[in-house]
Amino acid sequence: MFSSHVLFLYLNDLITEFKIEMLQHQTNTNFLKKLLIPFIVFSGISLSGFSQQNITQGPANGKLLLIGGNAEDQVFLPKFKKLLGGKDKPIVIIPTARSKETMREEDFAERHKKRFKKYGFTDITILHTRNREVANSKEFVKPLQKAKGVWIMGGRQWRLVDAYHNTLVHLELVGLLHRGGVIAGTSAGATIQGSFLVRGDTQTNTIMVGDHKKSFAFIENVAVDQHLIPRNRHFDMFEVLDQYPNLLGIGLDENTGIIVRNNTFKVIGENYVAIYDGTRWSAERDTIYELNKDEEQFYFLNKGDRYNLKKRHVIREDETNKKISEPEAK
Repeated sequence: MFSSHVLFLYLNDLITEFKIEMLQHQTNTNFLKKLLIPFIVFSGISLSGFSQQNITQGPANGKLLLIGGNAEDQVFLPKFKKLLGGKDKPIVIIPTARSKETMREEDFAERHKKRFKKYGFTDITILHTRNREVANSKEFVKPLQKAKGVWIMGGRQWRLVDAYHNTLVHLELVGLLHRGGVIAGTSAGATIQGSFLVRGDTQTNTIMVGDHKKSFAFIENVAVDQHLIPRNRHFDMFEVLDQYPNLLGIGLDENTGIIVRNNTFKVIGENYVAIYDGTRWSAERDTIYELNKDEEQFYFLNKGDRYNLKKRHVIREDETNKKISEPEAK
């Protein structure tokens, strides 16, 4: 039997998640399952009738910037500013993925504010807590309500989940996108934007499917890895896809990113983005090859390449003159 306090927390979590789902304009069958669990426990109704949603899609409004770590400020902060529409737009920096030891450094907050001030940002707030009650308070989320952009720093992505998943912070991040804002993140701040939390284990970052699996899901039905080539991670994604074959896998190399608008993204930065979608694309042949189920292959996208998340294919040369949000089918 649930205690009244536990039941209140459970229902509060569900209400917040429901608000997030409504803002995203998406139907999530797993969420419906959880909503019915208290009633199913007593009625014995089977859950087997629910079908799984396998659609990969970005946010209906707003823009995302995902960077694979070791991001050079001179490359990505001007891009972030341009996506926002100007240097005077209020932004929030979230450093919660960092370790306690790092954040205890005396000049931590001021040092990172200076990074953004160097590129002209004038309205900067650093937002951090590890207390979910604080993250659920109206006072704490006020900076997010006025913000036009959020920058999520790197570290360990499970720390972001523990602090903010299905809290008012999570809700306000989705709300920021809903009103046309920009969310950027590097390393852990990129992975958290997918729906499956790659390397979400509290013990080590080498476990691909760990004790934390849920992420913020700004992009649905996707797993995002980072630091791809320098750390020889480009085959690690198959450990996730072997267990969750319906996910789209995206691997971001360092100092490389993707800008997501609705259901498409464009590669920016220095290096490559790996795609794990059950196909192999040959750029020089301009051909997409379907793979057998037992074939574990991926392909790379380079700077300027575009990809359709919902249709799961690269946007080829004959499509680049079309609207990026509405590429043609193959």
